[in-house]
Amino acid sequence: MPQVFHPSTNTISRVSIFGALFFLIAFLAVVAALDRSSYWTRETLVREQPVPFSHDHHVAALGIDCRYCHTTVEDAAFAGIPPTATCMNCHSQIWADSPMLEPVRESFRSGRPIRWVRVHDLPDFVYFDHSIHVRKGIGCVECHGRVDRMPLIARAESMQMEWCLRCHRDPIKRLRPRSEIFNMSWREPQNADELRESLARDYDVASLTDCTTCHR
Repeated sequence: MPQVFHPSTNTISRVSIFGALFFLIAFLAVVAALDRSSYWTRETLVREQPVPFSHDHHVAALGIDCRYCHTTVEDAAFAGIPPTATCMNCHSQIWADSPMLEPVRESFRSGRPIRWVRVHDLPDFVYFDHSIHVRKGIGCVECHGRVDRMPLIARAESMQMEWCLRCHRDPIKRLRPRSEIFNMSWREPQNADELRESLARDYDVASLTDCTTCHR
């Protein structure tokens, strides 16, 4: 029986199969890289806000504690967005006529809250509790970065699941005394390892990687 296919067909078939596998792997690698890129995670992206609030000015320059604005961070799942009355405690006297702060004054007059754009916004299927992290000795800077150096707030981390899991698998590395939770410039002492081990015992810190920890 005469040969139906030319001998070169075997070579073409092998090249096609391996070429297809190569392009599939390359495509998946590009998708994975894009998924971790700042374009997708919005790291360092400054979102436009109704009022250009500067953490750099309020935290670093003026020394205002996080809890002055985020009043529920120690007791509730949400850190809380301050009501306009909190802003007006100062701005009824300071920069009281600034055009930039007119949205704040209008909100105070009308009673309608300012519509801030959330920067650290997790998906609805993820449960995150600020209070438990504070009680366990996790500082604000671990998730939010050095907000005291941010003229305009932006994400410092990807906030993807793999990023969360890095901490949940080995949380002891991130521990600090509760008295230093809100201290952006806290530095570990020389006996940092001993301190963290002690804090882990005192705060009952354990590795938590069960799915139901965050997905409820």
